[in-house]
Amino acid sequence: MSTDAMLSTAASGTPAAPPKRRRLGTARILLIIAGVLIGLSLVHLLTGADDVTSQGAIQAALQAAIPLGLAGLGGLWAERAGVVNIGLEGQMVLGTWFGAWGSLQYGPWAGLALGILGGAIGGLIHAVATVTFGVDHIISGVAMTILAPGIARYLSFLAWNGTPGAGPTQSPTVEPLKRYSVPGIGSLEGLEKHHWFLISDVAGVLRGLLTDVSVVTILAVLLIPLTWFVLWRTSFGLRVRSVGEDPRAAESLGINVYRYKYYGVVISGAMAGLGGLYLSTVSSVIYREGQTGGRGYIGLAAMIFGNWRPGGLALGASLFGYTDALQLRRGSESVHALLILVGALLLALAVWEFRRRNKVVAIASVVLGVLSYVIFFAVDKIPTALVQAAPYITVLVVLALAAQRLRPPAADGKPYRRGG
Repeated sequence: MSTDAMLSTAASGTPAAPPKRRRLGTARILLIIAGVLIGLSLVHLLTGADDVTSQGAIQAALQAAIPLGLAGLGGLWAERAGVVNIGLEGQMVLGTWFGAWGSLQYGPWAGLALGILGGAIGGLIHAVATVTFGVDHIISGVAMTILAPGIARYLSFLAWNGTPGAGPTQSPTVEPLKRYSVPGIGSLEGLEKHHWFLISDVAGVLRGLLTDVSVVTILAVLLIPLTWFVLWRTSFGLRVRSVGEDPRAAESLGINVYRYKYYGVVISGAMAGLGGLYLSTVSSVIYREGQTGGRGYIGLAAMIFGNWRPGGLALGASLFGYTDALQLRRGSESVHALLILVGALLLALAVWEFRRRNKVVAIASVVLGVLSYVIFFAVDKIPTALVQAAPYITVLVVLALAAQRLRPPAADGKPYRRGG
């Protein structure tokens, strides 16, 4: 058996050939997208809630999803290498600060590089603590999350204290990277305003996705398939995954386990840094203290929802970003309208789980689906507090229903000592 074949066995987490699992291939992803569009179009038609597929809602959803997806990708790289990176939040903070500072000092492209570098440095610190010194991964991650805002506050005081409109908690206005629109996409505005079933909805979605798109957004979207290709189609990725599944087996094949764990965690920090940079230079044009707002943790939730795979992670980040965008816009009307789609999806999931003899998830899905319709018909307006909590409730419900199909890397979070 070749080295790569033995590594593949180690990375699979089982000594024998793993059972076949259904993967989200291109055809299935397209079917999911088509199904979501049809579902949203039906919600729009039945309720008249225009914002569910409007250009503004889709742009806001994309803006909310990108930093979550990047944080999730960071978690994916670290955990595929066997290191839990709770410190993503802190690494995002470093990305926000260094991205803003670099943009102010040297221009937006330098800011892009320095934001990524700032997150990578945070990842390196976490790797030194966990991989070299064997510190508990959770403790190291929490320490990074506490340390990073303090570093950012100190650096802000040095860089901007006394500057008009800036200080220890915020920067001056940052020069953003250029934005691009697909030529001719503006011509779809007329179609969107006609409110034709599906056609107008697709026009609104396309306008939201392809108008005023930042370079960082394009880079973030490209990183999804690139991560899949590197981790699942290259020898380097195979080695990273093998140390996250069975480091002893990888060590026996001559792999430097420490080195590949370092690779995974430093790349993880760089991804999180890019997500932080997005917040301070794309979502807004200023660095502010507390800007990350817990997105590192939500990114981890998106990664878990995606079963430690890039495609599923992207779907999870998009789901949270969409619900977050709706509650920030015409929250009550849109969230109330979406209860129709949520209830239908939960009841469909219940039927599917009953067929698979998974009665616990099926019963929970029925209860939640019926509850969605009860709320929809019982009230005309969702309370503000519930609307604001909708993104977090969505994450909790999805993770709870998906928990039984999740499979983390076998050695994720487990201590490793060479030759031990």
